Amino acid sequence: MFRQIAAVLVLLVHCLSIAACAQAPARVTQRESPPRQATPASVAPAPQTDAAATAAPSTGEYRLGPGDVIKVTVYNHPDLATETEISLGGRIGFPLVGEVAVGGMTRSEAEKAISGSLGTGGFVPNAHVNLLVAQYRSQQVAVMGEVNKPGNYSITKATSVTELLAMAGGITAKGSNVITITRKDGNGGAVQREIDVKKLLAGNAAANLRLGSDDIIFVPPMPVFYIYGEVRQPGSYPIASEMTVRQALSVGGGLTLRGSERGIRLERKGKDGKMQTRGASLADRLQANDVVHVPEGWF
Repeated sequence: MFRQIAAVLVLLVHCLSIAACAQAPARVTQRESPPRQATPASVAPAPQTDAAATAAPSTGEYRLGPGDVIKVTVYNHPDLATETEISLGGRIGFPLVGEVAVGGMTRSEAEKAISGSLGTGGFVPNAHVNLLVAQYRSQQVAVMGEVNKPGNYSITKATSVTELLAMAGGITAKGSNVITITRKDGNGGAVQREIDVKKLLAGNAAANLRLGSDDIIFVPPMPVFYIYGEVRQPGSYPIASEMTVRQALSVGGGLTLRGSERGIRLERKGKDGKMQTRGASLADRLQANDVVHVPEGWF
């Protein structure tokens, strides 16, 4: 009996050893698998993409210029708090260090420049400088012509044509449907572009340019023609695209009882700047500033 019990115990110990050996690789695999999963994540390109996206807006950050008013404070040095206007040369006067060039810099770059000047002079080593723009004046866009509030408008970033027209109170009733944008090119010259207001208001992205400092928006008066003589409502009227003399008569209220379609005269400015008069048919197309004379008929 004792020998049988001993044999059973030996057999159980042997089985337990086999089971332990079978489970050992599984436990090793579980310990090794997390590093294999973590490795691809650690080299994934997503963090680089996020960093690039975060850095991108800095390219459009406002740059300080002449006329801007800034407020500068230095941590733990309230006596150095300064509010000043940037000079035409792009400099400011600052306590202890004198003049500091900040023109053309972003806010953070100007803070480093002021901090560097304080440290170089041995006044405030490792100065913590904070700069705020109190008044934006250096970057302006001019909005001129037939708008309700023409003038120069300060901007803090690239601003769209529609935004600037809204600042200027919109286009007046006399404003043209075609406006002119004047911008500086890379060589310092001027480049003009005409924009159709109807396309602009319809949401055409190509027409809604983003403008920067020194750009100009000009809204010319709407081109008109003049009609006089035997029409019911003589005067000046906006001229439509490809408008004919017949359509002009309709806009002028039509002929009076004494008016005649025969013998209509058209005055138009020639290339020499002088007005020239000629006979006109009902199908003739009008140009800006044309003058239509409707004669009295003879019965």
